[in-house]
Amino acid sequence: MPSPSLTERLRRDLTQAMKDRDRPAIAALRQTLAAIANAEAPPLHDTRGQLPTEPVVGTANEVARLALTDADVARVVHAELAERARAVDEYTAIGRPAEAAAVAAEATVLRRYLA
Repeated sequence: MPSPSLTERLRRDLTQAMKDRDRPAIAALRQTLAAIANAEAPPLHDTRGQLPTEPVVGTANEVARLALTDADVARVVHAELAERARAVDEYTAIGRPAEAAAVAAEATVLRRYLA
């Protein structure tokens, strides 16, 4: 049986984090899965500036979502991790150690997906 994709692992781990009431993991995983969903969204316009014209099953306004590889998902996770690193620096610079620690805990959760 093939190993689960990175997105599937993130979803599975979110379910477990919710059961465990692990707030940093819930926050990090929800935000990362939202970023992945945004990355899967098809472009609003094609290269000529035209709206997509090929509908999929359903209404004429639906278009297929982009299929991301694990490498694409890893780039999204890496971007989320970088965003948290910047936030930790900013919170530390303005003297907000509790917020910096909370964001650092979220970053710790995300690091395990890049190993």
